[in-house]
Amino acid sequence: MFPLRDSTPSNHFPLVTVSLIIVNFLIFYFEGSLSPPQLNALIYQLGLVPAYVHFEQLNPLVYIPFLTSMFLHGSWMHVLGNMWMLWLFGDNVEDCMGHLKFLLFYLGTGVVAGLTHYFTDPFSAVPVIGASGAVAGIMGAYFLMFKKARVLTLIFPFFLVTMPAWFFLGIWAMTQLWSGTAALLHSATSSEQIAFWAHVGGFAAGMLFYRLFLRPQARQRLANTNNS
Repeated sequence: MFPLRDSTPSNHFPLVTVSLIIVNFLIFYFEGSLSPPQLNALIYQLGLVPAYVHFEQLNPLVYIPFLTSMFLHGSWMHVLGNMWMLWLFGDNVEDCMGHLKFLLFYLGTGVVAGLTHYFTDPFSAVPVIGASGAVAGIMGAYFLMFKKARVLTLIFPFFLVTMPAWFFLGIWAMTQLWSGTAALLHSATSSEQIAFWAHVGGFAAGMLFYRLFLRPQARQRLANTNNS
C-alpha cells in the first residue's frame, strides 16, 4: 500500500516540514558526491552504530549519531519514501504544533526511535541511517490526532482505495511490530537488518507525547472534531 494524499487541509504553510525535506535531499545529494570510502566513513561516523554507544562515556560525540543518523539515507528510494511520508502527514501535525514545537517533536521522536533500536540490538555493528524513526513519530501523532481523516491509497498494482487514516497507519504500525518481532525470534543477521523497532519506537513516542506539543487552540479544535 502506498499513500497518495490525505483529506486533511492545512491552515498554515508547513515551513519546518518543507525545510526538513530540503535539508534531507541536500544531504543526500552531498552523499552522492563522495567516493565510496568517504561515504562509508561518513555513515559509520554519523550513522547510529549500537556497538559504538557506551552510555558511561562522557564524550558527547558518542551521542551525536542519535541525531545525525536521521539525516542520512542509503538510496534514492530510501530518501524519497521517507520524505513523501513526512510531506503527507507532517504538514497537518506541524499545523497543530507550530513550527518550533514540531521541530522539537520530530527530533525527539527520532531520538526515541534510535534508542529503541539500540536497546533491542545493542551489539549490532551495522550503522542505521534514515529519517524513518522520526517520520514514524509524525505518523503516530497523526494516527491519534486526525481520527476522521482519510487517505487515498494505491494498492499495487493498480487499485485506488480511500481508507481511514487510522486504518492505514494502524496496518503500517502492526506490520513494523510483526516484522520486528519476527526478526528478534529468528535472530536476523545484521546484513539483513531493517530497523523495525526504531519505527515502532518512533510511532509509539508520537502517540504518547504529541499532546505535550500541541497549541492550546489546536488541542481544543481536535477534541471538538474527533468527538463530533
